[in-house]
Amino acid sequence: MPRNKKSRNTRKYARSGKAQLAANIVLGIIILALLAFAFMQYSTISGQANSIKGLEIQIKSMNSTISALRANSTGTPLTETKLTLYNLSNQQMPQPPLSLSAYPVVTQQQPFGKRLTNINSPLNSTELAVINDAPSSYFETAGEMLLNGSLDNYVGVGSGLQNVSLFTVNGKPSVIYLGSITCIFCGENRWAMALALSRFGKFNYLFKGYSSFGDGDLPTLYWRPMTYSNASGAMDIGNFYNSSLINFITLEDTNPITDGFNLQSLGQMQSELQQINNTPYIDAFNHILQINTFSGTPYTIWGKYVIGGADAVDFGNTTPSSTPFPLTNMTHAQVLSQLANPSDQFAWTEYAGADVYIATMCASLNNSAQACSLPAIRGIESKIGATP
Repeated sequence: MPRNKKSRNTRKYARSGKAQLAANIVLGIIILALLAFAFMQYSTISGQANSIKGLEIQIKSMNSTISALRANSTGTPLTETKLTLYNLSNQQMPQPPLSLSAYPVVTQQQPFGKRLTNINSPLNSTELAVINDAPSSYFETAGEMLLNGSLDNYVGVGSGLQNVSLFTVNGKPSVIYLGSITCIFCGENRWAMALALSRFGKFNYLFKGYSSFGDGDLPTLYWRPMTYSNASGAMDIGNFYNSSLINFITLEDTNPITDGFNLQSLGQMQSELQQINNTPYIDAFNHILQINTFSGTPYTIWGKYVIGGADAVDFGNTTPSSTPFPLTNMTHAQVLSQLANPSDQFAWTEYAGADVYIATMCASLNNSAQACSLPAIRGIESKIGATP
């Protein structure tokens, strides 16, 4: 009996040992699983930390890039609040050529949408008089239409009216224009600009041009003969405008108009202007960089006011909702005919757009020009917040 009891105890302890061993194995497995889980969590957290660190590096890099872009090759970040006061004297404005042998006038008739017909040809005396000698009554009528809300097309101040310091050259405040010959809104906008500028001086020459095939192929005015097929892009500066009251500084980015809209970077433009080496134009471009609100063309500064974008949307007798725009199917002769005898929304909108520009310039001249005496101009000054 005792032997049998010992045997039973031995078997009991054996079973107990096996149970303990099994329990230990299970416990070991659990511990290993917990350690594996902890390692995975650590790896995940470590990876996330590395990802966050990498993201921080990317953000710092982006911030550096943004700072560099804001500097726009001037070497220091741009500012809107501390602008250089430009008051240049004894400066010579550039005199552009009347023709360019490499970019000749095209005489053959070409279809709408793909036109180079008459590009770079100067307006004849009758056509030029439509711009230079437009009656004051046209500007007054259009201004009243703008004020009483009877225009179907949009007329405003682009992306907003911004007050800046005057850019003065040879004792006169300036109108500064930065545009592109491939740009549809620049194309439409130049008609109103030319009409507005005629109230403060005269154009000796204007030239026929177009926006690009891929951006409307609109008939427009060029301030000078343009390098309209320059594959590498270029800045064409200067014009044939004369005024005893103001300067007109024109900076035009050129690319092949047989393609779509294309705009060089501000850094490229600045580099090309440095090579041209004309102080008023280099400083005018620096003035734009310092203002630091350029977001596209057209961009204009009228005296002490910036108008970012076109001040009117005028592609026909109503604001179109799709292409092709009515203006696409018009010739220069048809546009000039409507401006010479305005009877529809298109022509009145061009004059109203001109009135907005006139009002900003009048406010910059303390209303000293004859054009500033029109009641509609005074009304528009008040409407848009332009004050002498």
